[in-house]
Amino acid sequence: MTENRVGDKASDALPSYLNEKNIKRSKDGVEYHPLIPFLPKNGKVLFLGSFPPQRKRWCMDFYYPNFINDHWRIEGLVFFGDKNYFVDEKYKTFNLPLIIDFLHEKGIGFFDTSYAIRRLNDNAMDKFLEVVESTDIFALIKKMPQLRTIVTTGEKATQTICEHLQIEQLPKVGTFVSVPHLLNEKQESISLYRLPSSSRAYPLSLQKKADAYRKMFETFGLI
Repeated sequence: MTENRVGDKASDALPSYLNEKNIKRSKDGVEYHPLIPFLPKNGKVLFLGSFPPQRKRWCMDFYYPNFINDHWRIEGLVFFGDKNYFVDEKYKTFNLPLIIDFLHEKGIGFFDTSYAIRRLNDNAMDKFLEVVESTDIFALIKKMPQLRTIVTTGEKATQTICEHLQIEQLPKVGTFVSVPHLLNEKQESISLYRLPSSSRAYPLSLQKKADAYRKMFETFGLI
Protein backbone atom coordinates (compact mmCIF):
# COMPACT_ATOMS: atom_id res chain seq x y z
CA MET A 1 0.00 0.00 0.00
CA THR A 2 1.45 3.36 -1.01
CA GLU A 3 0.43 6.73 0.32
CA ASN A 4 -0.93 7.95 -3.03
CA ARG A 5 -3.80 5.51 -2.67
CA VAL A 6 -5.11 7.27 0.43
CA GLY A 7 -8.63 8.48 -0.20
CA ASP A 8 -9.36 6.09 -3.12
CA LYS A 9 -12.97 4.99 -3.05
CA ALA A 10 -13.60 1.66 -1.38
CA SER A 11 -14.24 -1.20 -3.77
CA ASP A 12 -14.45 -4.96 -3.79
CA ALA A 13 -10.69 -5.03 -3.10
CA LEU A 14 -10.44 -2.80 -0.05
CA PRO A 15 -6.93 -1.31 0.26
CA SER A 16 -4.92 -1.56 3.43
CA TYR A 17 -4.70 1.58 5.54
CA LEU A 18 -1.71 0.31 7.50
CA ASN A 19 1.53 2.29 7.21
CA GLU A 20 3.84 -0.71 6.98
CA LYS A 21 6.96 1.46 6.78
CA ASN A 22 6.15 3.16 10.06
CA ILE A 23 5.23 -0.11 11.74
CA LYS A 24 8.60 -1.62 10.77
CA ARG A 25 10.63 1.35 12.02
CA SER A 26 8.84 1.52 15.38
CA LYS A 27 11.37 0.28 17.94
CA ASP A 28 13.15 1.10 21.20
CA GLY A 29 9.89 2.34 22.70
CA VAL A 30 9.13 4.82 19.91
CA GLU A 31 5.97 4.14 17.89
CA TYR A 32 5.44 5.80 14.51
CA HIS A 33 1.87 6.23 13.35
CA PRO A 34 0.64 2.82 12.16
CA LEU A 35 -2.07 4.16 9.83
CA ILE A 36 -2.03 6.18 6.63
CA PRO A 37 -3.99 9.45 6.81
CA PHE A 38 -7.52 9.03 5.49
CA LEU A 39 -8.17 12.29 3.61
CA PRO A 40 -11.04 12.29 1.08
CA LYS A 41 -10.63 15.10 -1.45
CA ASN A 42 -14.27 16.05 -0.89
CA GLY A 43 -13.71 16.07 2.87
CA LYS A 44 -15.35 18.79 4.94
CA VAL A 45 -14.66 17.32 8.40
CA LEU A 46 -11.29 16.09 9.69
CA PHE A 47 -11.12 14.20 12.99
CA LEU A 48 -7.72 14.52 14.66
CA GLY A 49 -7.09 12.46 17.77
CA SER A 50 -3.84 12.00 19.68
CA PHE A 51 -2.59 8.53 18.62
CA PRO A 52 -4.12 5.07 18.12
CA PRO A 53 -4.20 2.53 20.94
CA GLN A 54 -1.79 -0.41 20.94
CA ARG A 55 -2.51 -2.86 18.13
CA LYS A 56 -3.38 -5.61 20.59
CA ARG A 57 -6.55 -3.60 21.29
CA TRP A 58 -7.58 -3.31 17.64
CA CYS A 59 -10.48 -5.14 16.03
CA MET A 60 -9.81 -3.61 12.58
CA ASP A 61 -6.97 -1.80 10.78
CA PHE A 62 -8.48 1.67 10.74
CA TYR A 63 -9.27 4.63 12.96
CA TYR A 64 -11.07 4.08 16.26
CA PRO A 65 -10.21 0.36 16.09
CA ASN A 66 -11.00 -0.57 19.69
CA PHE A 67 -14.32 -2.42 19.77
CA ILE A 68 -15.29 -0.85 23.09
CA ASN A 69 -14.77 2.68 21.76
CA ASP A 70 -18.12 4.10 20.65
CA HIS A 71 -17.07 6.37 17.78
CA TRP A 72 -18.63 4.19 15.06
CA ARG A 73 -21.73 3.59 17.19
CA ILE A 74 -22.12 7.36 17.53
CA GLU A 75 -21.85 7.85 13.76
CA GLY A 76 -24.34 5.01 13.26
CA LEU A 77 -26.81 6.75 15.57
CA VAL A 78 -26.29 10.18 14.00
CA PHE A 79 -26.65 9.19 10.35
CA PHE A 80 -28.78 6.04 10.45
CA GLY A 81 -30.56 6.05 13.83
CA ASP A 82 -28.88 2.74 14.65
CA LYS A 83 -25.89 2.44 16.98
CA ASN A 84 -25.08 -0.97 15.49
CA TYR A 85 -25.19 0.13 11.84
CA PHE A 86 -21.40 -0.28 11.48
CA VAL A 87 -21.08 -3.03 14.12
CA ASP A 88 -20.43 -6.71 13.42
CA GLU A 89 -21.50 -8.22 16.72
CA LYS A 90 -20.80 -11.79 15.65
CA TYR A 91 -17.08 -11.14 15.16
CA LYS A 92 -16.78 -8.22 17.61
CA THR A 93 -15.55 -5.84 14.98
CA PHE A 94 -16.77 -3.04 12.69
CA ASN A 95 -17.79 -3.29 9.04
CA LEU A 96 -14.81 -1.54 7.48
CA PRO A 97 -15.94 -1.59 3.80
CA LEU A 98 -19.24 -0.02 4.88
CA ILE A 99 -17.38 2.59 6.92
CA ILE A 100 -15.03 3.50 4.07
CA ASP A 101 -17.82 3.99 1.52
CA PHE A 102 -19.78 6.06 4.05
CA LEU A 103 -16.79 8.31 4.80
CA HIS A 104 -16.16 8.94 1.11
CA GLU A 105 -19.80 9.77 0.53
CA LYS A 106 -20.00 12.22 3.44
CA GLY A 107 -16.45 13.62 3.20
CA ILE A 108 -15.01 12.74 6.62
CA GLY A 109 -11.26 12.34 7.19
CA PHE A 110 -9.09 10.97 9.99
CA PHE A 111 -5.58 11.21 11.37
CA ASP A 112 -3.87 12.21 14.64
CA THR A 113 -1.88 15.10 16.06
CA SER A 114 1.12 12.93 17.00
CA TYR A 115 3.20 11.20 14.34
CA ALA A 116 5.51 9.41 16.76
CA ILE A 117 5.14 8.76 20.49
CA ARG A 118 6.41 6.89 23.50
CA ARG A 119 3.90 5.24 25.82
CA LEU A 120 4.63 5.90 29.47
CA ASN A 121 2.03 3.37 30.53
CA ASP A 122 0.39 0.27 29.04
CA ASN A 123 -2.66 2.05 27.64
CA ALA A 124 -3.75 4.77 25.21
CA MET A 125 -4.57 7.50 27.72
CA ASP A 126 -3.38 10.88 26.48
CA LYS A 127 -1.66 11.79 29.72
CA PHE A 128 0.64 8.79 29.33
CA LEU A 129 1.75 9.67 25.78
CA GLU A 130 5.05 11.43 25.23
CA VAL A 131 5.08 13.16 21.83
CA VAL A 132 8.29 12.43 19.91
CA GLU A 133 7.19 13.95 16.60
CA SER A 134 4.11 16.07 15.92
CA THR A 135 1.99 15.79 12.78
CA ASP A 136 2.27 18.48 10.12
CA ILE A 137 -1.36 19.57 10.36
CA PHE A 138 -1.03 22.12 7.55
CA ALA A 139 0.02 19.32 5.18
CA LEU A 140 -3.17 17.43 6.03
CA ILE A 141 -5.31 20.52 5.49
CA LYS A 142 -3.82 21.09 2.03
CA LYS A 143 -5.04 17.64 0.98
CA MET A 144 -8.63 18.50 1.92
CA PRO A 145 -9.36 21.68 -0.09
CA GLN A 146 -13.04 21.73 0.93
CA LEU A 147 -12.32 21.36 4.65
CA ARG A 148 -14.69 23.24 6.94
CA THR A 149 -13.73 22.01 10.40
CA ILE A 150 -11.11 20.07 12.34
CA VAL A 151 -12.68 18.02 15.14
CA THR A 152 -10.96 16.98 18.36
CA THR A 153 -12.39 14.85 21.17
CA GLY A 154 -9.63 15.08 23.76
CA GLU A 155 -7.78 17.80 25.63
CA LYS A 156 -4.28 16.78 24.48
CA ALA A 157 -5.21 16.81 20.80
CA THR A 158 -7.04 20.12 21.25
CA GLN A 159 -4.05 21.70 22.97
CA THR A 160 -1.67 20.45 20.29
CA ILE A 161 -3.79 21.87 17.47
CA CYS A 162 -4.28 25.20 19.23
CA GLU A 163 -0.50 25.54 19.55
CA HIS A 164 0.09 24.44 15.96
CA LEU A 165 -2.56 26.73 14.45
CA GLN A 166 -1.96 29.65 16.84
CA ILE A 167 -5.41 29.52 18.41
CA GLU A 168 -5.25 31.50 21.64
CA GLN A 169 -8.01 29.80 23.64
CA LEU A 170 -9.10 26.15 23.73
CA PRO A 171 -12.76 25.73 22.75
CA LYS A 172 -14.99 24.17 25.38
CA VAL A 173 -16.59 20.78 24.66
CA GLY A 174 -19.51 21.26 22.27
CA THR A 175 -18.22 24.55 20.85
CA PHE A 176 -15.92 25.70 18.05
CA VAL A 177 -13.59 28.57 17.17
CA SER A 178 -12.29 29.85 13.85
CA VAL A 179 -8.71 29.08 12.90
CA PRO A 180 -6.90 32.41 12.35
CA HIS A 181 -5.86 33.28 8.78
CA LEU A 182 -6.96 29.91 7.34
CA LEU A 183 -9.48 29.53 4.50
CA ASN A 184 -10.43 26.64 2.22
CA GLU A 185 -10.52 26.78 -1.59
CA LYS A 186 -13.96 28.44 -1.47
CA GLN A 187 -12.58 31.15 0.84
CA GLU A 188 -14.64 29.78 3.71
CA SER A 189 -13.24 29.90 7.24
CA ILE A 190 -11.96 26.69 8.82
CA SER A 191 -12.95 25.93 12.42
CA LEU A 192 -11.69 23.87 15.31
CA TYR A 193 -14.64 22.03 16.86
CA ARG A 194 -14.29 20.18 20.17
CA LEU A 195 -16.60 17.24 20.89
CA PRO A 196 -16.97 14.84 23.82
CA SER A 197 -14.76 11.77 23.70
CA SER A 198 -16.21 8.57 22.25
CA SER A 199 -14.39 6.61 24.97
CA ARG A 200 -16.74 4.93 27.44
CA ALA A 201 -14.62 6.44 30.20
CA TYR A 202 -16.02 9.86 29.28
CA PRO A 203 -18.99 10.51 31.63
CA LEU A 204 -21.77 11.16 29.13
CA SER A 205 -24.43 8.86 27.69
CA LEU A 206 -24.12 7.53 24.16
CA GLN A 207 -27.26 9.39 23.12
CA LYS A 208 -26.00 12.73 24.44
CA LYS A 209 -22.68 12.21 22.68
CA ALA A 210 -24.57 11.46 19.48
CA ASP A 211 -26.60 14.65 19.93
CA ALA A 212 -23.37 16.67 20.20
CA TYR A 213 -21.87 15.02 17.11
CA ARG A 214 -25.10 15.53 15.16
CA LYS A 215 -25.01 19.24 15.91
CA MET A 216 -21.47 19.46 14.54
CA PHE A 217 -22.32 17.55 11.35
CA GLU A 218 -25.43 19.73 10.84
CA THR A 219 -23.40 22.91 11.31
CA PHE A 220 -21.09 21.99 8.44
CA GLY A 221 -23.68 20.59 6.06
CA LEU A 222 -23.13 16.83 6.29
CA ILE A 223 -26.69 16.26 7.47
